[in-house]
Amino acid sequence: MTAHPEIDESQLPERLEALPGIELIRRATAGMPAYLVGGAVRDLLLGLERADIDIAVESEVRPLAEALGGQMVEHDRFETAAVAVDDHEIDIARARAEEYERPGALPTVSPATIHEDLARRDFTINAMAVPLAGETELLDPHGGADDLRAGVLRVLHDLSFADDPTRALRAARYSARMDLGLDANTARLLRETDLATVSQDRITAELARIAGERHAARALELISEWGLLDLGTGPRLAAALERLFESSADWNEFASRDTAILLAVAPGEHPQRLRGRAAKLARHSPPASPAEIQVLAQDHVPEVLAIARVAGAPWLDEFVNRLRHVELEISGYDLVEAGVPQGPAIGRGLNAALAAKLDGRAAGHEDELRIALEAAR
Repeated sequence: MTAHPEIDESQLPERLEALPGIELIRRATAGMPAYLVGGAVRDLLLGLERADIDIAVESEVRPLAEALGGQMVEHDRFETAAVAVDDHEIDIARARAEEYERPGALPTVSPATIHEDLARRDFTINAMAVPLAGETELLDPHGGADDLRAGVLRVLHDLSFADDPTRALRAARYSARMDLGLDANTARLLRETDLATVSQDRITAELARIAGERHAARALELISEWGLLDLGTGPRLAAALERLFESSADWNEFASRDTAILLAVAPGEHPQRLRGRAAKLARHSPPASPAEIQVLAQDHVPEVLAIARVAGAPWLDEFVNRLRHVELEISGYDLVEAGVPQGPAIGRGLNAALAAKLDGRAAGHEDELRIALEAAR
């Protein structure tokens, strides 16, 4: 657990003025009650850079979105909008109250004050706001700044995880990202959380956000430790994938780290089937030749190969580092010109030539064509 005793609220005005895009936002929000909210305030207190900015308004969202200009995507149900302008990502939401018809259901929302809006949020560290007009002051009715100083992740109320069980997955993400410990009540409520009330798509969406975190594996370990989901060997694979992508530029260029980590833990038949393919590759005896490596690897998506690599197939490094770049100097047109009819023989010949080149038995156009023609005929 990492405490942050250095947090000083008096630094907020200076940090707010240095926030990229703040002048644009202040011009657009002139005359309307608008607030910097949530994670944006938390990160200001921590002195962290942030790619997106969260704004809450006590009025309709569209006027502010239009005043900002840029590309806008609206979500009418929750009265939110995302605006991309001048390299800034600005998320706007109408201050709202929420009611949950049943555990795990999406909420019914209604307009509210900023204080009511803060009260419906997930954790105290995300339930803070700063007004964008007038004096820069921290609105912190639930003690989020003190919890940040103490390194504590605290839920706002006892029904929070029952209303929205995906908050339990977010707890793992925040805890791993900022090395926060749970207060006793939050720890108890987490272990009582039932994710069965939430759709598979929503769970996958939260796991995808976790996969994009720097400390994704730690968050996944927490999910398993807390008994939220049975992730099997997923956290171990995720940790190995983090090490692989941190150490290899070739793997980073070849496959998506975030997608590979998500694939290691995602629910559903399709991810499970892909994990099965990776496991089969990992169990395969070491190939006897570069050509055999090519044959084994070529029909799998990169992220399957990444999981197979960390699960026990180090020979895949040769495919990613070298073999995937090997190309023939001949083409199917050369075989047709030499009299080979269109059809399976063309592919057979090209495959034979590539295998020979990979194994060092073909050194140029003439060798490749000779081997291809022999195999094709």
